[in-house]
Amino acid sequence: MSRLRDRALRTAFIAAAAGVCAAHATASPFAVVDAYNDFLPSYTAGPANGDLDVITAAAFYDGADKSFSFSTILADEVGLTAGALYVWGIDRGRGTERFLAGSPSIGSGVFFDSVLIVRPDGTGIYNDFINSKVTALDSGDIDIAGRAVTVEGLSLDLFAPATAGFRSDPSQYTWNLWPRVGLGKNNQISDFAPDGANLGFQVTAVPEPQTYALLLAGLGLIGANVKRAQRRAQSRS
Repeated sequence: MSRLRDRALRTAFIAAAAGVCAAHATASPFAVVDAYNDFLPSYTAGPANGDLDVITAAAFYDGADKSFSFSTILADEVGLTAGALYVWGIDRGRGTERFLAGSPSIGSGVFFDSVLIVRPDGTGIYNDFINSKVTALDSGDIDIAGRAVTVEGLSLDLFAPATAGFRSDPSQYTWNLWPRVGLGKNNQISDFAPDGANLGFQVTAVPEPQTYALLLAGLGLIGANVKRAQRRAQSRS
């Protein structure tokens, strides 16, 4: 499978796995469809733009390649908001509810011991809090196209799996995604996906062509639901 086709598969899988229920926030064990326009009440540091509003998100672990991939679809195109960041918090086994200590206190149920940070310009870093190590991501592993942000093929080695206290099976790591405007303050975080919880990684497998077609259809439904939600929001304003 080509790199481009694999990226499309991962993004499409979000829609199929999460049931394509954009009208209501739902989650499978590894994918989430988040409610439209559900900005956190504590978010006061920036505009309520669609590129800060998660609609779908999922993450994947490839046991054969020993690599991780992450993908999300937002309510509007990336690039609308100056200073926007897309942050996946990852719990490898030593995660804590770090946002509870901030002001305002938010993020109950969101555990992480490291973060994957992606910028709209296609660059990013991985910050390992436990091992005090920051690693720049290869820009070739990041794809930003319209409303979609994808990071794929990150080696397991990046996540320091041999560290004491981490889960022995990396497929059992968990994650949460939050867009934000800048770093440093809790009021900069616009959305949690999922709300107040971590999700697991989907163990990937290459599907049959018929299954792949269904997944792409699911992605099309997600896009249609997003557009309908946007029209409803505009009609109310």
